[in-house]
Amino acid sequence: MSGIYIHIPFCKQACHYCDFHFSTSGKKRDQMVFALCNEIKLRRSEINDHEVIETIYFGGGTPSILSVSALKFIIDTIYENYLISDTVEITIEANPDDLTEGYIKALASTEVNRLSIGIQSFFDEDLKLMNRAHNDNEAKTCLSIASKYFDNISIDLIYGIPGMSSERWRENIKIALETNVPHISSYALTVEPNTALSSFIEKGVISPVKDELAQQHFEILVDTMEKADFEYYEFSNFGRPGYFSKNNTAYWQGKHYLGIGPSAHSYNGKERSWNIKNNIKYIKALQENKLPREIEELTTTDRYNEYVMTGLRTIWGVSLRKVEDDFGLTYKEYLLKQAQKHLDEHLLFLDGDILIVTKKGKFLSDGIASDLFLLNLG
Repeated sequence: MSGIYIHIPFCKQACHYCDFHFSTSGKKRDQMVFALCNEIKLRRSEINDHEVIETIYFGGGTPSILSVSALKFIIDTIYENYLISDTVEITIEANPDDLTEGYIKALASTEVNRLSIGIQSFFDEDLKLMNRAHNDNEAKTCLSIASKYFDNISIDLIYGIPGMSSERWRENIKIALETNVPHISSYALTVEPNTALSSFIEKGVISPVKDELAQQHFEILVDTMEKADFEYYEFSNFGRPGYFSKNNTAYWQGKHYLGIGPSAHSYNGKERSWNIKNNIKYIKALQENKLPREIEELTTTDRYNEYVMTGLRTIWGVSLRKVEDDFGLTYKEYLLKQAQKHLDEHLLFLDGDILIVTKKGKFLSDGIASDLFLLNLG
């Protein structure tokens, strides 16, 4: 077992691009905290006594919308029920508008040792378009304060935003680097169905998101971050040595994790499960000591496809030896056959027995992975 993910399903307001599960009503926060802790206790039996938890990650939603005492209560419940590594990474996702000095100082007094801050942009016009709750000044101020109490800080940035010029994107990256944070995650703005962004684009209120712009911004991002001596270790993630996200790395390397909270997913190597996406039903079920989840048994093909998808996004690539050992020779032969055209086009290369995406192929990695997926073996 590698980690525990806790989904905090509350936000102050809905970002226009977001399709994660959350509620803007805070009426059930206390009940939710108790429900989360009860799920943590009920699922203790899924972990062997000798298994060590290496990462604890609070995502959402907006975990920083909870009080520090509520977060501490959840952390204490985990420590009381699981074996925790002495070098555990405990991350809290936070929004700049929540991060007052008092809040940050209180967080620093707990076991939390990593902050992931949703900056998204240092420009108000971008933040307003996305309906973020903070402004550019709050973004810069919270980072200045946070760096006094935390060494391990990651920030999120979004590119490909309609109206964002390449110059403004370069300035966003420049400001981020000047804060001296050791980790940056950066994502292309995507239009998810049934979001406000999707509706605004359909109505002509906001210009469509353009793939060409996103690719241009992506190339600027990669070049700038590499020149700044950040390791480009996963498609959306850049870290200085020693500051890679242990939590995310565990996902990409196929380690097992428990997902706690409404909509949270879990993976144990053979099965994937997910909790109900409804706060009230989730709370009610846990009050009755029931686990409101569905379970899917993964086939060999499912596990192969997932390994290919995650592996190609990282510097560690896809091991042909692992594919043969874990899934069989047929899968390895299929993988090499499907990969050949991408090798010929210099989108993939072989480093010994490791299949890795080239710099040229990075922006196309999801499409390349889909070409390597297998649909009809057992």
